[in-house]
Amino acid sequence: MAQWWGPNGFTNTFHEFDLRPGGIWEFVMHGPNGMDYDNKSEFVEIGPERIVLRHLCAPHYQLTATFEDLGGKTRLTWRQLFENAAVFNAIKKIAVPANEQNLDRLEAHLQKMSV
Repeated sequence: MAQWWGPNGFTNTFHEFDLRPGGIWEFVMHGPNGMDYDNKSEFVEIGPERIVLRHLCAPHYQLTATFEDLGGKTRLTWRQLFENAAVFNAIKKIAVPANEQNLDRLEAHLQKMSV
């Protein structure tokens, strides 16, 4: 994940990644603008069909990723539930394209792994 997580131009330094319920994921995203963005999340649920985490620093949200087997392909559904409408409205113009870029980077990374 450290190789592809985040929008275009971002890199990461992972400090902790404990992939189990109650485990912590703590890292710094390094932006192309030279800014660092501290992130800390707690894994709520881990399973083959669903991962749920709670983002513990601002902006606060819960992320649910579901995985559906489509016969050799996987459908990923990504949902974020923000703490309130004000946070959602403030972040949505950034979150939608950033999440698309994040998933595009995942796809490119998976393509490289399958070659």
